[in-house]
Parts: sequence; structure tokens; C-alpha cells
Amino acid sequence: MNLTERKKKVLRSVVDLYIRTAEPVGSKAISELPDMNYSSATIRNEMADLLAMGYLEQPHTSAGRIPSAAGYRLYVDELMADYRLSMDETKSINLAIEEKMQRVDRMMEKVAKLVSQATELPAISVTSRHGGITVQRVELILAGQGSIIAVVMLTSDEVVNKLIKLVFIENFRVSNAQLIYPAADISEQISTAGKEASGTGNMKFMVNGALTLGTMDGANVEMSEKVGMENIYIFGLNAEEVSEIWRNGYSASVYYNDEPMLRRVVEALIVGFNGESFADIANYLLTGSPIADPYMCMADYQSYLSTQQEMSKLYATDKRLWNHKALRNIAAAGFFAADRSIKEYAENIWDLKSLRD
Repeated sequence: MNLTERKKKVLRSVVDLYIRTAEPVGSKAISELPDMNYSSATIRNEMADLLAMGYLEQPHTSAGRIPSAAGYRLYVDELMADYRLSMDETKSINLAIEEKMQRVDRMMEKVAKLVSQATELPAISVTSRHGGITVQRVELILAGQGSIIAVVMLTSDEVVNKLIKLVFIENFRVSNAQLIYPAADISEQISTAGKEASGTGNMKFMVNGALTLGTMDGANVEMSEKVGMENIYIFGLNAEEVSEIWRNGYSASVYYNDEPMLRRVVEALIVGFNGESFADIANYLLTGSPIADPYMCMADYQSYLSTQQEMSKLYATDKRLWNHKALRNIAAAGFFAADRSIKEYAENIWDLKSLRD
């Protein structure tokens, strides 16, 4: 049975609708799409063929159809074809890297939405004259003070993978945020409990399906209450424990001496990379004045590491459970809507009355 252009168009419509609604898709819904010029009966026949070919699946509880892993794979291949850009004018490695990273930025949002729906979606590749880029994982870390680090693992390009692991988005603004938040799989809120005020960025990641890795502080406390501790990854000391350790005399060197991996990390900073030493950071953590490591990063290191590894293992081995947790986060984020917040401010702080019920 041939996969005609009509079948491909119907399959693309099923995937698009399923991603948008998270509900099984029927032929009537597809026939009502603005760009669909086939009858409901024709679409029904095409969907039956796609089901027989293994590109669609039928849930036990619904008459509609959902994409299979093969259906997602074909959809992604079609999507990537739309994003292939010529590299003919690239004359140097630096220009090649810049163009490829711009391409990845444009793909981030849609690729992440696809990954959030698929259970067996393979690594996604984009080819060029200089080799392929494989987007294995997109992770965004909210590093405090509004700064965002986008971590894009590029593995199959022999030139790029030796040079780029981190991309710093310096000018974080709304036009960037509306693309960044939906693309995130993990939101890291890593400031030590009680040491830094929490913003609203973690909630924006949450409503877009990112799982939170963070300390029990600020908005993370409310988020954990709404989504449940099984759907958020909390690490490190809480505010009370931080205060107690601080009162008793915090010593960063204790953690440095007790944890071999942490010691190797700090020593690597001293040795440096590519001929540049970061001994000033190591000194800040170990011997700074009036007290070393005032934000107690060393104290939270081991807990952060083990929790990050737990998340990475789940991401790699159980996509269905990961998606389940992501959907729980999206659903629980409704509590943080501006309407609810403003209503409570009006009633409890501003003492304002609604003009109508």
C-alpha cells in the first residue's frame, strides 16, 4: 500500500490536532480544517489505511485515532525537510556553527512539543554539507536574575560537537521567552533555599510542561503543593536547615574534603580549560572572605547531582512516565493564573469589590 501525498496530509493533520488537543482525532475534525479539501468519508478511508500501515493507533476507549511512533517519525522527517537550509554560502567553521545554532533555535519549540507527545520518538537529525546535527535533548536552566542558559547537545556533527555545549541567551525578553518556555524539558531552579528571591519563570516553565529540578524555596514550595512531590524534583537543604548550618558555622571545606567528585570539579576549575584558569571561582568556593561559598553551593552539590541523575535516567528510559509528570505539571499550573492572583489581591489586600458577580 503506497503512502500517497493525500495519506501524508491526513497523517500530518492527525498529529497536529493530537498535539494541540491531546485527544484522539476523528475524520470529521480533520475534514473541518481550513486547508483540508477532502470529504469526511475519504479521510475516514485514508485513516483506516494509515491504521493498517502502522502509522496510526486506535485507543481502546475511543473511536478516534492517535499517531503511532512510526507516525511521529514520518511527521518529524517531513518537518525537518521544511527546515533544511542551504549551507553553500558558509565559508568558515564559525559561520557554519552560527547558522546551525540559528536553525536549532527555530526548531526548538516545535521539536519539543513533538517529543512531549511521542513515546518512542528517535533522535531528530538535520543534515547539511558539514554533517548532521542531532538534537538529543533540550534543557533550560533558570540561573537567577533572569539569565537563561539553553543546553543543546549536538552529537553527530564532528565540527560542532567539539566546540559547543552551552548557548547563553543574554537578552532574555518576551519575544525569546515565548519560544524558550515551550521548548524546555527541565526547569532548574537551583538557588540555595532562603538565599535568593524566586521569580515567576519557574511557573511559566511548569505551564509549558517542563519538570522542575529545584530547592524547596520560593515558588517551588507552592508548586510542589499543587503538583505533588512525585511530579517535581526537589534537592538540597531547606531554608530552616540552611539557617541552622549557618548559625553553627558553615565550612565549605568539609564538603570539599568529603566528596571526591566535588573535589575533582573544584580542582578542574583551578587547572582551567583551553589555557584559561578559573582559580578565582575555586578560591571563592574554598577560601573566600569573610566566608567561603556564602551561597552554600558546596552543601547542595551532592543532592543536586543525584537528583539530576534521577531525572536524566527517567528521561532516557521511561518517556510515558515523563510525559505523565509533564501533563500533571501543566494541569496543576492553573492555580497560578493571573486571574486568581489578582482576585485574591483585590479581596485580601486592596479591599476592592467586584463590579459584577
